[in-house]
Amino acid sequence: MSKKLERNDPCWCGSGQKYKKCHMAFDERIQEFADQGHLVPDHSMIKNPAQIAGIKESCKVNNAVLDYVAANIRPGITTEDIDRMVYEKTTQLGGIPAPLNFEGFPKSVCTSVNDQVCHGIPSVEDVLQEGDIINVDVSTIYKGYFSDASRMFCVGQVSEEARRLVDVTRECVETGISMVRPWTFLGDMGAAVHAHALKNGYSVVREIGGHGVGIQFHEEPWVSYVSQPGTEMLMVPGMIFTIEPMVNMGGEEIFCDEGNGWTIYTEDGTLSAQWEVTVLVTEDGCEVLAW
Repeated sequence: MSKKLERNDPCWCGSGQKYKKCHMAFDERIQEFADQGHLVPDHSMIKNPAQIAGIKESCKVNNAVLDYVAANIRPGITTEDIDRMVYEKTTQLGGIPAPLNFEGFPKSVCTSVNDQVCHGIPSVEDVLQEGDIINVDVSTIYKGYFSDASRMFCVGQVSEEARRLVDVTRECVETGISMVRPWTFLGDMGAAVHAHALKNGYSVVREIGGHGVGIQFHEEPWVSYVSQPGTEMLMVPGMIFTIEPMVNMGGEEIFCDEGNGWTIYTEDGTLSAQWEVTVLVTEDGCEVLAW
């Protein structure tokens, strides 16, 4: 927790109210969990109303970009075409593609096809074929605020087993959303996601998870989808993070492309799917901001 405030000090959230009238009881409740040994958020992870409003505007742009991709994706286009769509639509709407040049990433979007788990790099050589499944991961900076979401697309007619993987992965995210409630734990959500994948015969990637987002591209907390109930960080109103399990048809093992240092594949060559949403923890549940 941040430096202790006195009752009559201005609240740390920037509301202009006295601490005792604003977040004092809130902080005391968090401290009770900390005293019990739980991992709790600090003030930097809790967005104030002005920040939430800005992040929501960024999410609107992000959603519009993904809608544009959905309307135009088809067999025969390249992943480079998708990258161009994302760049042009994002900038047209006043945003900046967050992945572009982020830690050296060379493109505006991640396009992960079939056995690519995540961080696929768009290329003129990657032509979408009938039967492919692809994850398009869009992240946007708009007026200084960040948003992040991805969707799966089935290219033309896909196999029944590929369609089922895509659908069950979406159900995993919906299960996760239903478990986001204040004063419970990220581990409760992650465990529910993992259980749904396992029940359907799939595995979940352990090494890569979700993250806080909004003021920066990637913030604390890190979000696991193979966690145990009652563990991981306490969820409280004002937290914003992603739910984005990577679900594999085969084993959970993965490897990174040594050539580009980015693209992650399934070790056994089986298909992988991922949906990603950004959620805001509210007083009685959560609000999905980007999808």
